[in-house]
Amino acid sequence: MKINASFAVIAASAAIAVLAGCSSSKQPSNKDDSAFAYLLDQKPNWVENKVDTLPPLPQDSDLLQFTVSQNTPLTFSVDKNSISIGSDGVVRYTVVASSPSGARNVNYEGIRCDTYEWRRYASINEDGNGWDRGTAFEFKRIENGELNAYQAALYQDYFCANKLPVGTAKVIVNNIRYKRTQTSINTR
Repeated sequence: MKINASFAVIAASAAIAVLAGCSSSKQPSNKDDSAFAYLLDQKPNWVENKVDTLPPLPQDSDLLQFTVSQNTPLTFSVDKNSISIGSDGVVRYTVVASSPSGARNVNYEGIRCDTYEWRRYASINEDGNGWDRGTAFEFKRIENGELNAYQAALYQDYFCANKLPVGTAKVIVNNIRYKRTQTSINTR
C-alpha cells in the first residue's frame, strides 16, 4: 500500500508540474467572453450588385410557364432570356402574371436565396412599351401560402436550394422548361 500511495503522490506531482508548464505567464483576465462570435455565425457585409441595365421586355415566345397554385386563376411565366445569377447570389428574372381576361402584369425582380427575400426593380409602364423604375422597392421577406405567391414557388421549385442558387441560368431555364422542380429532383 505504501508503494501505491507513493506512486499516487508522484503521479499527482507530475500532473501538477505538466499543468503548470502549460499555463500562461499572463495574469487572469477580466475579459468578457460572452462577446465571442463563431466564424460561421458572423454575417458577411453583403453588397447587392447594381442593376443599371434592365432586360428587354419579354416576347411571348420566350415565356416559360410555371405552377404557383392549383387554386389561382392566374397563369405565371418567366422570360427565359431574362434569368441571370449575379455574383451577389441574387437570381434576377422577368415574371409575367396573366389573367383569364388577358390582363398582364410584367415585373423585373430578384430573389435572394440566402435570406428568402425578393425585390422588384421595375414594372412595365402604363403604355406597355418600356420599364417603369418607379415601382421598385427594396428586399422584403417572401410570403408563403398566398394564392399568388409566385416568388415562393420560384424560390422553392426552381431558383434556390440550401440557400444558394441551384446552378447556372441555363440549368434554371431547363428545369422550368421540363418541369423539374427541386422536390422532383431530390426524390430521384
